[in-house]
Amino acid sequence: MQEKTKTESLNKYDPLVVIPCLNEARHIGPILHQMSAAARRLGGRVVVVDGGSTDGTVGIVEDILSTDDRISLLHNRDRIQSAAINLAVAEDGDRATHLIRIDAHCAYPDDFCDVLMQQAQSVYADSIVVSMIAQGTAPVQRINAATQNAPIGNGGSAHRNVPSGAYVEHGHHALIKLAAFRAVGGYDPSFTHNEDAELDYRLGQAGHRIWLTSATSITYFPRPSLFALAQQYFRYGTGRARNLLKHSVVPQLRQAKVMMVLPALLLAFLWPLHSLFVLPALVWSAYCLFTGFRMAWRVRDPALILCGVAAMTMHFSWSLGFWQRVVRDTVLGGRGVAQ
Repeated sequence: MQEKTKTESLNKYDPLVVIPCLNEARHIGPILHQMSAAARRLGGRVVVVDGGSTDGTVGIVEDILSTDDRISLLHNRDRIQSAAINLAVAEDGDRATHLIRIDAHCAYPDDFCDVLMQQAQSVYADSIVVSMIAQGTAPVQRINAATQNAPIGNGGSAHRNVPSGAYVEHGHHALIKLAAFRAVGGYDPSFTHNEDAELDYRLGQAGHRIWLTSATSITYFPRPSLFALAQQYFRYGTGRARNLLKHSVVPQLRQAKVMMVLPALLLAFLWPLHSLFVLPALVWSAYCLFTGFRMAWRVRDPALILCGVAAMTMHFSWSLGFWQRVVRDTVLGGRGVAQ
């Protein structure tokens, strides 16, 4: 009996570190070496799940895994992150007990996985989430980062700040106990965005607890242009709408305020009938622009004036994506623009 247990343990490892990626040739090499070192320290494994990269990402991964038996590569035909992580968990069987999710477009402390595993042992929670701090180097990326780090860009979201540690309803996914992950069915693979918040809702409904740790955090690199930022937040809006519609939940105040941006702008077209119709749009735009000026004044950086423009781009795109999805699913019955 003891011999059987010893043999079975040889096939087990913990944690399962999953890196979903698509066209991340610029980032995948360094982050893979970093996570492989962490997996070696912890006795875990790293799985890269590629969604059909065409920029050489797969070749880089194959070169690295040829000399590192802790790394493996899976191909994700569905391309999206939610399906990628589900695939890695399914392929794992029951060898690992903890899932650590790594996004290839972020930067992580060297002890990131170590801290998460320590937290998993010391905190009563089924999921450990982390704060995400935006950072940019190129001019527009730096503006986008400053906006996302500020309340006007993140709405006061807990995981966009550095807390002292607290139980939350949602945060940036880092570690999840696989028993809880499997118990609620994993990620919904039909979600291209907001799949983390959707899973967090089901975890909460099932009685699982989510801990936002202050022991570590990650650095996120925002989109490098306003157009790319608009596309990203449009998708965030559609994802949030799907989440609310799927579970029939009332949006939080910070979400409701952004939801009303598109209706306010549409209402402004009625200004020939009465000047009051333009007031909500004017208040919103004035607030965004004033906030940009205030941010620039506080740190004596004139470039941050453009944070007001970035905030308006984020708010409008999110609201447009949200209402597009609501109309599609409730009025058109699911027909229309594909997600």
